[in-house]
Amino acid sequence: MREEILVNVTPREVRAALVENGVLQEVLIERTSRRGLISNIYKGSVSRVLPGMQAAFLDIGLERTAFLHASDIVHGGGDDEVESDKGPVPAIDDLVKEGGHVLVQVIKDPLGTKGARLSTFITVPSRYLVYMPHGDGIGISTRIEDEAERERLREVVASILPAESEGGYIIRTAAEGVSREALWADKLFLDKLWESIQQAAAELPGKGLVYEDLPLAVRVLRDLLSAETDMVLVDSEATYAQMRDFAGKFVPELLPLIELYTGRRPIFDLHSIEDEIDKALGRKVLLKSGGYLIFDQTEAMTTIDVNTGAYVGHRNLEETIFRTNLEAALAIARQLRLRNLGGIIIVDFIDMQEEEHRRQVLHALETSLGGDHAKNQIMEVSSLGLVEMTRKRTRESLERLLCEPCPTCDGRGFLKTPETVCHEVFREILRQHRQFEFQELMVLSHPEVIERLLDEESASLAELEESTGKTIRLQTETMYAQDQFDVVLM
Repeated sequence: MREEILVNVTPREVRAALVENGVLQEVLIERTSRRGLISNIYKGSVSRVLPGMQAAFLDIGLERTAFLHASDIVHGGGDDEVESDKGPVPAIDDLVKEGGHVLVQVIKDPLGTKGARLSTFITVPSRYLVYMPHGDGIGISTRIEDEAERERLREVVASILPAESEGGYIIRTAAEGVSREALWADKLFLDKLWESIQQAAAELPGKGLVYEDLPLAVRVLRDLLSAETDMVLVDSEATYAQMRDFAGKFVPELLPLIELYTGRRPIFDLHSIEDEIDKALGRKVLLKSGGYLIFDQTEAMTTIDVNTGAYVGHRNLEETIFRTNLEAALAIARQLRLRNLGGIIIVDFIDMQEEEHRRQVLHALETSLGGDHAKNQIMEVSSLGLVEMTRKRTRESLERLLCEPCPTCDGRGFLKTPETVCHEVFREILRQHRQFEFQELMVLSHPEVIERLLDEESASLAELEESTGKTIRLQTETMYAQDQFDVVLM
């Protein structure tokens, strides 16, 4: 597999695209006006403690207060405990007090109207290791599958830790095959970084930012690069120098992969990345076979509907449905990564009669999501052909990041028809007639509505004038939305 990372830099925005075999798989966007907060460490002030929710709201210097649940607070146990998914957790008012200060890390960006989600289980990542000051032991990424390599890495990391080491470590996927010296250098870097974070927190008199995560262009070197990565192209000289400086200090083996893009075409025109981003903002995704997918993103969940469309197959109906679902499973896995959809996801596959077909479709979906950087969990195919799954949501989806609700329909995705609006106008005229005295009235509305009142609804309008004994005048307002109107008494 050929893997490339393209980094596009403009004065107020940085975008990174992960391309596998010429196909866009993921896109990350960071804007100066709204940089992501995940992994940032803050000193927060407790503004409210809510025992009923087992949570507290902290002021960390952002527009909205941030949310800290009791299960995300480091504790040593307590007398008044409640049960949670992670075991007994002390009561929130035993863990934090209003007006107190807590060192916290953002684990989920503000989403919609919700503030950031916080945790005191702080993690500090580097290229190969993640340091957990309040953790213990050594964990290894599940993506390192070779048992001999897992054991080697565990032994190497254990050997470079002091006898009474504080905290725990996670060995990242990128550590596969690296030397003891590289892991040792990573460990020293993390020690110095954590020491500087503690010092900055101690010197900060009140709430505020203690440590900010790396900018996107540098972060991709730490988080996205894998053994399959062949090239990292960046179209800014300043960012290119910044990335090479970071790689030279921490991962010198990556230096040959980083190249400055000097082509005349915009870098995101390569592999049609701009077109793919535009397509990812639409509801409909066409499949090569002629079938298609429909994505509907709501506050509660995302639903995906699979349809055969124009695909009629060559053998029988069951085979046609199976081939469509199989192709859809691969496309869905890619779209989830590309659109960065998270939370609860329901996939409505076309009903399959054969159990083996259902098993193969589910396996195809799981395999395709194997390279996903976000944690996901997939349930079995139900008797209705539905697949329930979850995907960890840590930042805004592509749609929420790049778009806003339509001001005309207020995000509903539909408008009242001119016929419906005409009937609303008639009801409003009758209401006004019963309540007020007037000689005539004027209806102001969208051109489509006025045209219908003068054409299909002209007889109804005449009957209304006769029954009320009032003259009704019509006026077109081109700036009105289709379902907007006013009835003005004259």
